[in-house]
Amino acid sequence: MSNEPIHIIGGGLAGSEAAWQAAEAGATVIVHEMRGVRGTDAHSTEDFAELVCSNSFRSDDHEQNAVGLLHEEMRRCGSIIMRMADEHKLPAGGALAVDRHGFSAGVTQAIENHPRITIVREELNGWPPEDWRHVIIATGPLTSPALTEAILAKTGEDSLAFFDAIAPIVHYDSVDHDIAWKQSRYDKVGPGGTGADYLNLPMDRDQYYAFVEALKTAPLHEFKDWEKVPYFDGCLPIEVMAERGPETLRHGPMKPVGLTNPRNPTVKPYAIVQLRQDNALGSLWNMVGFQTKMRYGIQAEIFRMIPGLANAQFARLGGLHRNTFINSPKVLGPDMRLKADPRIRFAGQVTGVEGYVESAAVGLITGRLTAAEARGETMPLPPITTALGALIGHVTGGHIEAESYSGARSFQPMNVNFGLFPEVTITKPDDVKRWRGPEKTMAKRRAITSRALEDLKVWQ
Repeated sequence: MSNEPIHIIGGGLAGSEAAWQAAEAGATVIVHEMRGVRGTDAHSTEDFAELVCSNSFRSDDHEQNAVGLLHEEMRRCGSIIMRMADEHKLPAGGALAVDRHGFSAGVTQAIENHPRITIVREELNGWPPEDWRHVIIATGPLTSPALTEAILAKTGEDSLAFFDAIAPIVHYDSVDHDIAWKQSRYDKVGPGGTGADYLNLPMDRDQYYAFVEALKTAPLHEFKDWEKVPYFDGCLPIEVMAERGPETLRHGPMKPVGLTNPRNPTVKPYAIVQLRQDNALGSLWNMVGFQTKMRYGIQAEIFRMIPGLANAQFARLGGLHRNTFINSPKVLGPDMRLKADPRIRFAGQVTGVEGYVESAAVGLITGRLTAAEARGETMPLPPITTALGALIGHVTGGHIEAESYSGARSFQPMNVNFGLFPEVTITKPDDVKRWRGPEKTMAKRRAITSRALEDLKVWQ
């Protein structure tokens, strides 16, 4: 093992997991955490892995839910975050909820007591020093101004975002393809395109006005002051556009020009919703221009009013809030190293993942990768058939870079979901006559999760 320590900047979920994994692999670790010297707008303690929002880690079902599968994979990899979540869990049905104070205190104690981990309470006022050979930046959405400026200088201003203008993402196989058709506006063939690169969902006049009215009366998510972002004309929430006038949306992201419905070519749709392919697998499609501040509970209900989305399953719902994250597919290599400075790896929410467990999972992998590097070895990445591998694959290259409705880059943070996994082949049981709907979906998910855990075992 190299005598040179691994420096981890940030003591959140990702930084804590990265530190634990690297130290358990034999590395000497120094964690640099600014809380204790400088606070943030969101945190109230100096504990590691403090939960600033919900106390839920979401579903713990590893057979039927992608985040539950991620839980199980992390447990099998010796995750400190999952160990403490299990030790401090609260009754929450099928979800894994935790006593937030007991959880953070447990993580803090484990990190403080590890013989190979040193904690330094300080703010890093710039780019990591050149003599730090192995560095993981895990500073999350509240990266300090000084480090933010240093990241901007190193990666370029177009590689760092300060807020999410997130449009919902739909699972492709949940769209009604008897209603949707593929076509680009005016059949335009863009880079790598065919002229049929969007899924189009037509609305008549009555459907459109009912949709606009639903948007105008929908309850909105109330953000804390530090989460709020200004509106820009290029990324207005759809409900704000609807409030500006009933025709605004059909002259914006829902304009019906340059498109012809092949099933009814003589009737021009009053408005059209477009979906754009979001990942290389073609399993996830983005609702173009549909960033929103509506509460999650109402979003799916309203979006299912759109013809073709009556049975839509959403991999991600929309949002618009403050966040700091890098354009990972552009600036990171497959092993999470920064192309502009290979000493540096990034981990956690700053890489473009959403969720407590997803952030910690990226920390788990970067901690192990960096420890292997310190040993002079190369660690293979987990297979993309696993939840860990699928998440890393999305961050480093699974996303398709495309111009968004607002003209900005389109990479956005993502929770783990089954749309990130490669397809799996399943066969109909001999004793089943009709095999579709929930039964087939459940069988498919069991096949994906079983394959994931078998492939994880081989990788380990």
